[in-house]
Amino acid sequence: MRVGIVCPYSFDVPGGVQNHVMDLAEALIALGHEVSVLAPADEDAPLPPYVVAAGRSVPFPYNGSVARISFGPVSTARVRRWLARGDFDVLHVHEPFSLSLSMLAVLSARGPVVATFHTAMTRSRAMAAAQGLLQLVLERITARIAVSALARKVQVEHVGGGAVEIPNGVAVAKFAGAAPLPGWPGEGGAVGFLGRFTEPRKGFGLLRTAYADLAATRPGLRLLVAGPGEREELLDGLPAELHGRVTYLGKVSEEDKARMLRSVDVYVAPNTGGESFGMILTEAMAAGTAIVASDLDAFRRVLDGGRAGVLFPVGDAAALGARVGELLDDPARRSALAAAAREVVTEFDWPVIAERVLEVYATAIEATDGRVIDQEVP
Repeated sequence: MRVGIVCPYSFDVPGGVQNHVMDLAEALIALGHEVSVLAPADEDAPLPPYVVAAGRSVPFPYNGSVARISFGPVSTARVRRWLARGDFDVLHVHEPFSLSLSMLAVLSARGPVVATFHTAMTRSRAMAAAQGLLQLVLERITARIAVSALARKVQVEHVGGGAVEIPNGVAVAKFAGAAPLPGWPGEGGAVGFLGRFTEPRKGFGLLRTAYADLAATRPGLRLLVAGPGEREELLDGLPAELHGRVTYLGKVSEEDKARMLRSVDVYVAPNTGGESFGMILTEAMAAGTAIVASDLDAFRRVLDGGRAGVLFPVGDAAALGARVGELLDDPARRSALAAAAREVVTEFDWPVIAERVLEVYATAIEATDGRVIDQEVP
């Protein structure tokens, strides 16, 4: 099968949707399918061979974060050329309601179109104001996928209809087999965080407060952080005597992300909202790392109601610190959580998820009985 996948967000900046698109593409290729991915990126950027760069992106506020997208006449022309060359059996776009390549591809294509919705933003003035455009996009979509019940709720509330719920996947073997970073986690214990720590909804400030309290009575406890940002901002508000116990990796490759997750005793996801799934949780689960996470609905579902990880009240730094401390003091409990997580995460393994996506592709192709082409191509 020839599959065209459109990523709305720039490959120049790492993110959950970008990782999802790459992992899905590689899983489909491993199953013998021919895949081309179109995404915003500088044309000289190092990209996987299956990715076609659609040019530079611009920052755009979206869902409490900043997405880097491409939109406009130049992007439209590139989308149409890619569609014409691709002669795809099915077009798979991600986040088609964002002003991005995904929306342009839906509006330009004719034939079977599958759309995946990642966002858990259940109320949006922008979406309400753009109801007419969204309806036009929706009418051109043959089949819909939502990565979570919350992502599905967005469609039900704003545009009506449903979607097949297929969660984000994780390359279980890659994370399970990664080697820890040299010297980690160490005898004094280690806590980890990965993400944009400058974004309030990621909740890093809560972890920083909790870590300061824990480290005051645990001389060997270290904090390992990865993600975009500046070290000075990371340490802001942390007592000076603890700065030397914080290791900041900056942006990391997928390989080093797996190693980072294997290097800590407890991974913390202190997010305060805006999460539809929790991909980093499945990655930590695959790595065999005990997890403490905010009691968000999306996180609760991924962690099987708390069987595969410990939940704490959203925004409560004291409760976060208490949960982390309990796990640091109880290796047997950490091992039990890791064992439960390894069992739960098998349903998120990419070969399993890719087969479910292929079933949706087959349904869309059967419904339209035609290949995907640009509408302006004869």
